Amino acid sequence: MSVASTKPYLLRALHEWCVDQGFTPYISVQVDAGTLVPRQYVRDGQIVLNLGAEAVQNLHLGNDLITCQARFGGVAQSLSIPVGNVAAIYARENGQGMAFEVGESAEEAPPEEATPEAPEPPPTDTPPRPHLTRVK
Repeated sequence: MSVASTKPYLLRALHEWCVDQGFTPYISVQVDAGTLVPRQYVRDGQIVLNLGAEAVQNLHLGNDLITCQARFGGVAQSLSIPVGNVAAIYARENGQGMAFEVGESAEEAPPEEATPEAPEPPPTDTPPRPHLTRVK
């Protein structure tokens, strides 16, 4: 019997926590060929995305993919992010959140707290560099 990864459940829970607290949920994503994001905003193979209600529409945090629509430079784009590529989710305002192993499989250990090498977000919105702490 295969056990499902806890990662998509933790992503949904931390996203909900951010929203409930009035914080802005950000994710750091490792970009590869299966990641549909505007390439001009990718830095060092990573992108930081704002998943707040004002920034995205039709957000779906699935078990395998995160999908939504967002505007970049005024142009609407559809985004598709494999859950396995999410390196971290955190609140922009205080940096609280969780880091994950990229490409983690269901058989691997639960995610551990760490500080990923987050890229600089697009120049139009420069949140402070995340400082991840354990959410209890």
